[in-house]
Amino acid sequence: MILKLLLSLFVIGLSPFIFDSSYAQITSGGFGNSPFERDFGDVKFLDAYFGTIDEKFEIDAGDKNVPFTVVMANVGTQDITGIRGQLSLPLGFSASDGPGSLIHADANSNSLAGENFHITFFVDIGDGIKIQQYPGTVKVDYSRLRESGVRTAFEDFDFKITGESVVNVRALDPFLTSLRENHVTIEISNDGTAPISSVNIGLQNTQSERASTTQSITNVENVVILNTDWEIGEIDPNSKKLIELDVYVPESLKGDTLRAPIEITYFNAHGDKHTISRIADFYVKGLIDLSIYNVDVIELSGTQMVIGEIINEGNEDGLFGFVTIEPRGDSNILPNTQFIDEIEIDAPVPFNIPIEFDDDPRYGEHDITITVRYKDGIRDEIFLPYDTTILVEEPSNDEEPGPDPMMVIIPIIATIGIVIYILRRRKKTVAQTN
Repeated sequence: MILKLLLSLFVIGLSPFIFDSSYAQITSGGFGNSPFERDFGDVKFLDAYFGTIDEKFEIDAGDKNVPFTVVMANVGTQDITGIRGQLSLPLGFSASDGPGSLIHADANSNSLAGENFHITFFVDIGDGIKIQQYPGTVKVDYSRLRESGVRTAFEDFDFKITGESVVNVRALDPFLTSLRENHVTIEISNDGTAPISSVNIGLQNTQSERASTTQSITNVENVVILNTDWEIGEIDPNSKKLIELDVYVPESLKGDTLRAPIEITYFNAHGDKHTISRIADFYVKGLIDLSIYNVDVIELSGTQMVIGEIINEGNEDGLFGFVTIEPRGDSNILPNTQFIDEIEIDAPVPFNIPIEFDDDPRYGEHDITITVRYKDGIRDEIFLPYDTTILVEEPSNDEEPGPDPMMVIIPIIATIGIVIYILRRRKKTVAQTN
């Protein structure tokens, strides 16, 4: 009987251990092994990133003395003070104080109950660190007001090495021509290691915005620009996007530098919106607008010549001008060149080039190309070709024939003979008289 009683008591005492895992049990925190289990404490981790409390930084391998900020909240019911943090990061990250030093920092002030606080560490990043996500741990020591002793909290977190975006702007052709509509292409490049997204480009201080500005920043308001805003999306690292616009430049800007302010808005690798300003510079050239006319063939001193005139209807002289004629098709005219020097504006410049043939002359129509070669104000060489057809006529022989030499010599000889005959008769008569 006593044995049965002892056996019953043993079974009753053992039953909690047998059935503990068979039924849901409420443990500390009220959630058991649930992923939403709560650990009560005075501080709660919010965020960790490279940067300051006001701005997140894009960083890359090899950066030194970079601020690393941990943001936490005082979720307790009392104010805390004496906040001190210590940071544990993977291999490749070290304290800015030097290798082997602890990465630690102090908060600048107390944290009121229900308020956020932050701790900023300074970290060196190794050259071999890759752009990716890394784990880290922060230890926070603090004291509650009106309480002695130090409390400690540990928080695990993830942070990322984002790389750096480097946005540059340049004009593919930095030269504009006055008195003419110019098609302009501007390159927006990301020369860094981090992508940028939702990129929006705006040209600033144009005529459309002049009413909203109290003072002109550049001379871009003096030109006419047809489009001033572009959305170009994402720009990956070491890649570029192009924007195109049409610009009309007045004559008054000839010889000046046109400065075009460009505002670029984008989201960086942290997802933060940034707005930066860049300048695209252009040099405004004068306009050289040449035409060739009055092309003809004349004969001068027995030599046939191609003549014509060149007119410059622009606002800048052409420099170091040459005119060249070249044959086309089956023409056997030899190429020939004449130097004409400056091609001034609003003043016809004549040219005359002798016609020479390869082998025997061929008369009639000849297809030729007349090319004017000159340099503009920035010493770029420009070629203006002009195709035409000329008529080369056979030289005429309509000159008056000269006198026959015999017709001149015979009268002279006869005259001389008559004079000699008269002189002899007179001499003979005088001799007979004596």
